[in-house]
Amino acid sequence: MYLSYCYDKYHRKVGVDRLVERIHVRTVAGRRRISWRLLTWADGWMNRIYGSRFNPLYQSGAIVVMLLGVLLATGLYLLVFYRLGRPYASVSGISGQVWVGRWVRGLHRFSSDAALGAAAIHAFRMYAQRRDWGARALAWVSGLVLVFLILVCGWTGYVLVWDSHAQLLAIEGARLLDVLPIFSEPISRAFTGERGIPGGFFFLNLFAHVALPVGVGLLVWIHVSRVARPGILPPRRLSIAVVAGLLVLALVWPVGMAAEANLFTIPRDVPLDLFFAFWLPLARQVPAWVVWLVGGTITLLLLAIPLLSRPAPERRPAKSVVNERQCTGCEQCMHDCPYGAILMFDRTDGRDGIVARVDPDLCVSCGICIGSCAPMALGPAERTGRDQLAAVRAWNALNMPGAHDVVMIGCDWSAGTAAFAADARVLHFPIACAGNIHTSTVEYLVRSGAGGVLIATCAERDCRGREGPKWLHQRLYEGREAELKERVDRARIRVVEASAGDARVLRDALHRFQADVAQLAAASAEDNVDLLALCDRVEEGVAS
Repeated sequence: MYLSYCYDKYHRKVGVDRLVERIHVRTVAGRRRISWRLLTWADGWMNRIYGSRFNPLYQSGAIVVMLLGVLLATGLYLLVFYRLGRPYASVSGISGQVWVGRWVRGLHRFSSDAALGAAAIHAFRMYAQRRDWGARALAWVSGLVLVFLILVCGWTGYVLVWDSHAQLLAIEGARLLDVLPIFSEPISRAFTGERGIPGGFFFLNLFAHVALPVGVGLLVWIHVSRVARPGILPPRRLSIAVVAGLLVLALVWPVGMAAEANLFTIPRDVPLDLFFAFWLPLARQVPAWVVWLVGGTITLLLLAIPLLSRPAPERRPAKSVVNERQCTGCEQCMHDCPYGAILMFDRTDGRDGIVARVDPDLCVSCGICIGSCAPMALGPAERTGRDQLAAVRAWNALNMPGAHDVVMIGCDWSAGTAAFAADARVLHFPIACAGNIHTSTVEYLVRSGAGGVLIATCAERDCRGREGPKWLHQRLYEGREAELKERVDRARIRVVEASAGDARVLRDALHRFQADVAQLAAASAEDNVDLLALCDRVEEGVAS
């Protein structure tokens, strides 16, 4: 009898595991990548220092945009005092303005370096998290072009100083451009000293340095064009801290100038900028065509990442679809979708009203719409609210959480899955994203007798669905559509923000919540908790 019981329970567990797996996206393979593990480690350390709200790694993209604004403001001041006829002397004069010019120039220089560094961090983050393919490919490609424009802006800015560092950049740039069949005569001749530098040289550099930011602004708009409610700027306190830090650096470590450019000498022992001239020592040692070949190969590989990192067709998460017969036309999914992939249209089935429809070209399969749809009519195949509720019912019947047990619903990218999925002492129900959780799932667990439900989310500012923790909190506590019903005891529910690198934070929160649940009156299980019946009645009302 005992062996028969174990055999039956084993097969029930396998069946439930398969059912649960349908309602969330496995990411174990992604976590094994070195890039993901490195990112998780860095995030954990930064969260301990700054907290998740002000973690600069989470805000790397927004910091780039903010620093571009700083560059524009400081650049306008420098432009007032810059003179095309005497570039070195005018920049030297700006540096001699102890009270203003010196620190403005330093802030301009360090902000450009920081913007390029933040852009590199942002690109690495998107790659490590596999947010670089499908509907996100446009953001990846436009981001690479944006980095290229920042590099060109920095290059032209350094040339405008016209010191020995600028001379090296100008000579190397001319050598590379001479390989291309676009000039009637080699432009390297302008830097041999046979004649003076043409007056148009500095004008062209200044024009490019001033005009390219217009293209940068356009690219920023394209970069976020497929995102609803984009977070363009970081929190004010973080912005102030970043600018203040760069300003202190500019005051403590003033930006100097190398010797004035002299075309009759070859510059030696010139201090190079780590961010904008890192490639110069290697590039000068090889033929120009080799530089173009290596640079072009790297560029093509970076542009091809959306294709190279794209999962095989059978492993790609399904796009969201709408069961129009069940849709009530409430528009909440359209408001919640973080990528503007859902729009409302007039019904074509002979009934009055509107219905939601998903644009598959914009959908990234984040599943935020699952939690937005009160009648559970929307979501990726086998991941809708109805699938989720069926999975949690089967899971609950197998695990049978008691009156003092805490069920952890772990976001697939949070510490809930990373640290506790294999812990037999923790009742763990996985989910792809906190924003996917339908409040009926939480209600079912509480009303079925669980002592408490702890929901582990990733950081709000690093959510793969962008706004998952935000919408979840509003549905649970602020009455947002598809809200948790008032009949559910909120004291038995807790949401903890803990990214994959914050296992210690989640463990401490779990222990505190277990202690709090123990102080509550013992939870009582209701018989025949059938939340789908209400949805069915709503569906019948819509159909009629």
